[in-house]
Amino acid sequence: MDQHQITEILNRPTSQELLARDITRLAYVAGDGTPRSIPIAFTWTGSQIILCTSKNAPKLPSLRRNPQVALTIDTEVHPPKILLVRGRAELDEVDGIPEEFLQMNGTYGMTAEQRVEWEAEVRSLYHEGMVRIVITPTWAKLIDFETTLPSAVEELVRARAEREGA
Repeated sequence: MDQHQITEILNRPTSQELLARDITRLAYVAGDGTPRSIPIAFTWTGSQIILCTSKNAPKLPSLRRNPQVALTIDTEVHPPKILLVRGRAELDEVDGIPEEFLQMNGTYGMTAEQRVEWEAEVRSLYHEGMVRIVITPTWAKLIDFETTLPSAVEELVRARAEREGA
């Protein structure tokens, strides 16, 4: 998939709605060779997806060994809207708390007082810094069940049309 196709998919209004959500599921291959899929907060920069984690997170050695990842961002309503993204994770160790971490965790319904307490706890807990996981999409697919379908369903629709047209 070329960059123009990826950009076109990610710029669609439904994709933009999904990229504005709080949680994605990150899939990667763990050190023992088995798959993992974990929920994690994220932020979209307009060209990259940023995740943040602690420097001792078990996923980091796995991502260093195999940086290929997949993300799923979806809704919980019918019909679901699903954005699938694949890319390569680049790890960026930072001192302090990345601004993206504060942004991605700022959308929850916290009062101003709760926010101050939360931020103090975060700064205390992650005093040695964090790791930014930067993912540049190399593939994307939007499934909205109105204009786009999963590829297997598209294939069944074509086969039915051929059957009924014959």
